[in-house]
Amino acid sequence: MSGTTVLTEKWPVLGRHEQAAAWLTVWTDLGRAPRTIDAYGRGLAEYLLVCEREGVDPVTVSRAHVALFVRELTSRPHRRGANVISIDSGAGLANATIQQRLVPVRLFYDFLMEEGLRESNPVGRGRYTPGRRKGGQQRGLVPRLTKLPWIPSEQQWLEILEVAREESVRNRVMLALAYDSALRREELCSLRTDDLDPAHRTLRVRAETTKNRLERVVPYSASTGVLMSAYLTHRATVSRARGPLFLSESRRNYAQPLSLWTWSKVVRRIAVTADVPQFSTHTTRHLCLTDLARMGWELHAIASFAGHRHTDSTLQYIHLSGRDLADKLARGMEHIHAWRIEALTSPNGTSPEVAR
Repeated sequence: MSGTTVLTEKWPVLGRHEQAAAWLTVWTDLGRAPRTIDAYGRGLAEYLLVCEREGVDPVTVSRAHVALFVRELTSRPHRRGANVISIDSGAGLANATIQQRLVPVRLFYDFLMEEGLRESNPVGRGRYTPGRRKGGQQRGLVPRLTKLPWIPSEQQWLEILEVAREESVRNRVMLALAYDSALRREELCSLRTDDLDPAHRTLRVRAETTKNRLERVVPYSASTGVLMSAYLTHRATVSRARGPLFLSESRRNYAQPLSLWTWSKVVRRIAVTADVPQFSTHTTRHLCLTDLARMGWELHAIASFAGHRHTDSTLQYIHLSGRDLADKLARGMEHIHAWRIEALTSPNGTSPEVAR
């Protein structure tokens, strides 16, 4: 069964629009990751439902009709209600989620333009707005909020570790690896036994499991190596077969590969127990990269370690660490301090500038 067929079964509205199904088929044939195709399908399906409700043909809509979709996104109540930790958009969906929903709509209209079915893209990539900066600036349909990642304070981290100590050896080694090697959730859960190199304490993050399809080899610490050894001994009691490194031990899925959702539930349980609700499966990655920036790692070294294709993504951790600002402040304060000392010790309390 093709990926497009699965999506049209999941969201029947996609099957009712020939061009939408054709567009998704192109992306599937180009080998885009299943999760990417799923996200594209969901975003476009939600948009097409709005078009059907308004009685307009999505091929011929104007910018005003796209604006109706944006209005719905920015006012939609969140399905999780009171369980939501925080929403930065001031509405039901986070700003990043709203931007994500607009991406497939924009790409869909790019496709229609290439097919000669439209002359312009009603979503666009921003519009020229004169401003103080040279050349003006580009503003999209929804203002983009750029926020630094959240990381726990030292006390919060200690509380998380206190709770984590009571977890199984599998969960503890997964947390340790997630931090040590700055692994994303999918990268962590997709590790296989042959990805490990215990002799050199490194692991291979395969390209197909990464966000941007960049393979990398990353190290882990000696203490994590001790935990890993204990886990491998325990894993042999669950299954001796080579393959997925982390296995489920539930009665329902015993010895099956641990799913992303199971790992998310483990981390959520730890967060709630530690009373640090912001803690998530991605927090350990944010914390590791910020710590590397604090230790003085160069930008490109952090980018290589993290598997970032562009250093723009890495810069946020440099900013979050406050390293550059702290260095500048220290240099500035050193100069000011020297000036004040010189002023205090100059003859008759005369200002150094006057004394010269």
